[in-house]
Amino acid sequence: MKVNKKSIVAFGAMAAVSSLALVGCASGGSGGGSTDAPDAAGTLTVWVDADRAGVLKEPAAEFTQETGVKVNLVQKDFGEIRDQFISQVPTGKGPDIAVGAHDWLGTLVTNGVVAPVELGDTAADYEKVAIDAWSYDGQVYGVPYSIENIALMRNTALAPEAPATWDDMIAAGTAAGTEYKFLVGLDPEAGDPYHMYPFQTSFGAPVFGTNADGTYNPDDLQIGNAGGEAFAQWLAAQGAAGILNPNISGDLARENFVGGKSPFFLTGPWNVPAAQEAGIDIAIDAVPTSGGEAAQPFVGVQGFFMSAKSENVVAATNFLTNYVGSEEVQTALYEVGGRAPALSSAFDAAVAADPIVAGFGEVGATAVPMPNIPEMGSVWEFWGVTENAIVKGEGDPVALWQKMAADIQAAIAR
Repeated sequence: MKVNKKSIVAFGAMAAVSSLALVGCASGGSGGGSTDAPDAAGTLTVWVDADRAGVLKEPAAEFTQETGVKVNLVQKDFGEIRDQFISQVPTGKGPDIAVGAHDWLGTLVTNGVVAPVELGDTAADYEKVAIDAWSYDGQVYGVPYSIENIALMRNTALAPEAPATWDDMIAAGTAAGTEYKFLVGLDPEAGDPYHMYPFQTSFGAPVFGTNADGTYNPDDLQIGNAGGEAFAQWLAAQGAAGILNPNISGDLARENFVGGKSPFFLTGPWNVPAAQEAGIDIAIDAVPTSGGEAAQPFVGVQGFFMSAKSENVVAATNFLTNYVGSEEVQTALYEVGGRAPALSSAFDAAVAADPIVAGFGEVGATAVPMPNIPEMGSVWEFWGVTENAIVKGEGDPVALWQKMAADIQAAIAR
């Protein structure tokens, strides 16, 4: 696997000057005291999950050959990386680099454990939404590698045309004569505001407002605005009509869709294999608007970020920008994970080769990043349970929505 070598000569010069500073790393140094070149130049420790470890093995070996810096790939459970990173970095026992999700960023920054990554002009080589997702307070804190979002999955045999609006979709679902006009998985207790968010945005009710640079403003809670109230009333109407059903979980929604019981399924790329294995000819469409404005789902962007305590900053930056950020590695990560690449050249190639990836990619390109600010934690606490109560008809929808907004605001202020 060949990687981007355009900055390696420059790195070699930098490393020659700073090789003494690079001996050891935040994870415990060179690991053996050998006088061989790799140990003399230092060691990078990289936390990865199992799938990413397999992809990075070859570029890590190439990096060592090119620079003399060893790369120690340590496999971790993805769900445990953030908390372990936060607890271990301050002690000097954490890694130099870790894989993670962009919405961890606010917590990582406020805990002082993550460092900005200097992408320079190469930031323009990535999809804009990916760089926006990994930005915080005007700085980029990671090298993104994948973009993931939901979209409308359509059974083309049951619905030949993509619907532009919610009403169009329900009309097509009715005409199909299937058991369900539309499917989306909802948690019976907590709802699923992630999946419902594109409909909410179509009413002009984002969670937070944004600053001039496009970043989220935690002081501008928008969820309780007039658009939010209209969305709450819409939720109640769809619940009363039986179109939104809290008793249909994500698993049940998938089972019913692959069983041909609905022409439409709001979901992500993780459910594509099940539909294809069932022999369904699917298309991926934009989420239809229910409130008149664009229906924008959240986009999640995974990437690699650098420890604020790394003693190998030069090597870590080189590995991130010229190896993880190469088209070859980004493509390999896409082939393993099935999510659209963040690097634009790899993204364009994937989109051209696969109409399913193209469908999700086109929706993701105009989606909005999941808020990466710490205040988002206060939103999740009240959001889904309120939506669920509204869908179930457990009170006046506007009153329930306004109570939720007030509870969120109070939680943020604490």
